Amino acid sequence: MLLAQVNTQLAQISNNLIYSAMAVYTLAMFAQMIEWTFGSKGGVAVRSAQQGSLAESVAESAAAAKGVRKVTVTVASQGGGTTTLTRTALADAGATTVTSGRGDDGPADGPGPAGTSEKADLAGRIAVSLTVLGFLLHIGGVVSRGLSVMRWPWGNMYEFSCAFALMMVATYVAMLAAKKNVRWLGLPVVIAALLFLGIAVTVLYTDSEQLVPALHSYWLGIHVSTAIICGGAFFAAFIATGAYLLKDRYEHRVAAGLTVRAGNLMERLPASGTLDKLSYRINALVFPLWTFTIIAGAIWAEAAWGKYWEWDPKETWSFITWVAYAAYLHARATAGWRGRKAAYLALLAFACWLFNYYGVNIFVTGKHSYAGV
Repeated sequence: MLLAQVNTQLAQISNNLIYSAMAVYTLAMFAQMIEWTFGSKGGVAVRSAQQGSLAESVAESAAAAKGVRKVTVTVASQGGGTTTLTRTALADAGATTVTSGRGDDGPADGPGPAGTSEKADLAGRIAVSLTVLGFLLHIGGVVSRGLSVMRWPWGNMYEFSCAFALMMVATYVAMLAAKKNVRWLGLPVVIAALLFLGIAVTVLYTDSEQLVPALHSYWLGIHVSTAIICGGAFFAAFIATGAYLLKDRYEHRVAAGLTVRAGNLMERLPASGTLDKLSYRINALVFPLWTFTIIAGAIWAEAAWGKYWEWDPKETWSFITWVAYAAYLHARATAGWRGRKAAYLALLAFACWLFNYYGVNIFVTGKHSYAGV
C-alpha cells in the first residue's frame, strides 16, 4: 500500500489552529465566568441564608398515607411572582426528590436573561459566540491534521485527545442549536476542552506521521469515530450528573432551612430533577452507539489479528465500561436505585471510560499499544 507523504505545511496549520482555538476558548471561559458571577438567576430561584434580596416562606405539611411526607416551599422571585417546590420524602428509605412547580420547561436552565445584569448577560451571549468560534477553529485544526497525511486524524493519543475535546464542545453546541436550555454547560465544557487540549499539546503531542499498516483500515473511521462521539456525549452526561448531585443536596438543605454556601451559583443550575433526566437521556441515547463501538472493534480485531476477542486490556476495559453503563441504566429502572445511587453509578461508568483511554494506553501494554502516545 502506497502511503501519502506528510504535508508539513498543513501539519503546521493544524497546530496553529489548535492553539488559536485554545486562545478563543480561554476568552469564552472568562466571559462565562463573568456571567456565572454577575448574571441573572436560572432554573429555581431560592435564596441562601446570606441573601437578603429575596423574600422566602417555607411551609411544611405531613401526609401519613403510605409513609410519604411532603414539604412545600414557596419562594418569592425578584419579578414579583412565586415559585413552588414540593419535596417528597419516603419515610422508610430516606430518599428525597425535589421538583419545581413550573416543570422542566420553566425558567431558563442556567444563567440567562432575567433582567438582573445586562452587562453580565451580554457576557454570556459573547461567551456562546466565542465558544462557537473556537469550535470552528478546532474543527479546522483536526481536519487539517488529517489532510496533512491523508488519513483519519485520530491515530494516536494526541489526535484522539484533540478529537475528544472537539466532540465535547460539539455536544454542547448541538444542544444549544436544538434550543435546549444548557448554557450552564458552557463553563465546564470549555474548561474541560482546555484541559484536554493542554495535555494534548504538551504531554501527548506527536508529529504528524503515517501509522502502522494495521491501522490503515476503513474501520479506523468507523470504530474510533463512534468511540469519540460516545466520549463527548458521555462527558456531557457526566457533567449533568455531577451538577445533579450538587443541586439535589442544595435543594434539600434549603427545604430543611439550613444555611447554604455558594447559593448564588447553585441557583444558576436547573432543578435537580431536570439535571437527572438530562443525564439519563444522554446516557440512554448513547449506550447503543457504545455497544456498536465494541462490536465494530471486535470485527476489526478479527480482520487485523485473526480473532474477534482476546481479552486485550483495551477490549477488557471497553467491556467493563459497557457493563458499568448497563448497570446504571438498569438501576434507573429498578425501584430503590434511582436518584443519588444511580448517579454514583453513572460517575463510575464515565471513570471507566476515561481510564479505558488514558489509563490503559499509558500504563498497560497490549495489542493496542502500537498506536503510540
